[in-house]
Amino acid sequence: MTREADTPGTPAHYFSPAAGADLRTRELRVPLAGEERTVLSADGIFSSDGLDKATALLLAQTDQMPPLEPDSTVLDLGCGWGPIALTMALLQPQARVLAVDVNEHARAVCALNAQRLGLTNIEVIAPEEFREGDRIDAIWSNPPIRIGKQALHELLRLWLDRLTPEGTASMIVGKNLGADSLAAWIGREWPDRRVERLNSSKGFRLLQVSRRG
Repeated sequence: MTREADTPGTPAHYFSPAAGADLRTRELRVPLAGEERTVLSADGIFSSDGLDKATALLLAQTDQMPPLEPDSTVLDLGCGWGPIALTMALLQPQARVLAVDVNEHARAVCALNAQRLGLTNIEVIAPEEFREGDRIDAIWSNPPIRIGKQALHELLRLWLDRLTPEGTASMIVGKNLGADSLAAWIGREWPDRRVERLNSSKGFRLLQVSRRG
C-alpha cells in the first residue's frame, strides 16, 4: 500500500507508481494467520514499520468474514509489503491470491515475502496487469480513504464491479473517516448488494459487502 511515505519529507500517495529510490529491505516480526513470522519491508511503502492499526484489526477478525474457498480468486488491493495477501494465502493455500499495487517496491517486497514464506499461490501484479476476463470471489481491504471521496469511489467502482455475483468484500474503515457514509454509498451504487457492519472496534468499522438475498 502506498498512501503516505514513511520517510519524512518524501510525500507519496496510495497508488503512487514509483518509489523513487533504491530498494532497501529490512526484517519485521509480525503476527500473520495466528503465528509470528519474519517478513521484509522497505522505506516508501505503506506501514513500513509493521502492521498498521486498521490492517491489524482486519486480520484479527477474519473469523467473522466469509471463509476463503479452495480454487477461489481473492484480492488484496494495495498490497504494500503484503500482510493481507500473505494472510489470505496462509489461510487458504488452495486459493489464487492476487496482490495488487502500483508501487514497484511494494510489489517487489510482497513477492519476496511470498517466497520467504513458501507461498506459491500469490500473484503480485500491477493494476493494469489484471486480466479483464477474471472475476474476484473475495476482496479484503484497508481502503485508501485519504485519497479523497471521488478517487476512492472510482477505485471501488472498478474493483467491486469485478466481484462474482456471490463474491464478497471485507473492508476496515475508520468511523471518523466516513465508514458509515461509505457503506451508504456502496448500498446505493450496488442495489443488488447488502452492506453490513460486522463489527465496530477501536474507532474502526468492519464492513461486509455481499449479495443481497
